[in-house]
Amino acid sequence: MKLGCCTIIENSAIAKKAGFDFLECTVVSLVPENDDDFPGILERYQESGLPVEACNIFLPGSLKITGEHVNISSVESYVEKALLRVKQIGADTVVFGSGGARSLPEGFSRKKGEEQIIQFLDLVANYSDPLGITVVIEPLNQKESNIINSVPEAVRIAKKVNRPSIQVLADFYHMDEENEPLGHLVSEKDYIRHIHVADTGRRAPGTGTYPYDRFVSCLSEAGYNGRISIECQWQDFEAEAGAARQFLSSVLYSRKV
Repeated sequence: MKLGCCTIIENSAIAKKAGFDFLECTVVSLVPENDDDFPGILERYQESGLPVEACNIFLPGSLKITGEHVNISSVESYVEKALLRVKQIGADTVVFGSGGARSLPEGFSRKKGEEQIIQFLDLVANYSDPLGITVVIEPLNQKESNIINSVPEAVRIAKKVNRPSIQVLADFYHMDEENEPLGHLVSEKDYIRHIHVADTGRRAPGTGTYPYDRFVSCLSEAGYNGRISIECQWQDFEAEAGAARQFLSSVLYSRKV
């Protein structure tokens, strides 16, 4: 099992010193408005002291994939470019949360919105499958998205897409916000390929009251041995990263997950 954290590439040295195994940076950081800026961005990633193995924030909020005004040509152009760049930096997992892009417009048909998301993910798989990139659907709490709010819902979407590269992420923070049973980590284990964690108030692990014992027990029962990324609101990354990594390691390896 590998432990990583979601942060900017400029924090790679701090994350390495804290003991993390990998970074999770954003897809959108790889797609600047001016393509001439990408070589410099790529250089920073290539010089990172830690590998970037996963990327979150797949889509900018302005690139809508649901509603009456989806520009599928723009979406496909972005996806093709973004996934090629994810491959260039050496990452193999992309997190599809993107609440701003996927949330349904007010009054829009939920059935139609789900169909659009399935079509989007099928399009994504046309690029992610041959690149060997896994795209994990992230359930978000209802304050961040009005569709795909639980792990079973994400699994149901993944099954409908039915492409090898489309799988699911479970996020401890969003599960807690939605009062989602942690048992879903076990019941939906066949599709879960990535994990995000935080703690009370979306702070760093070990600073709150999240039921980590129960969470780790469910991961152990599910036989999960993949990556786990801390995705939280750091108050002071340099001051907090080491303690968060140490806490996460202690609760995970005490049960030999």
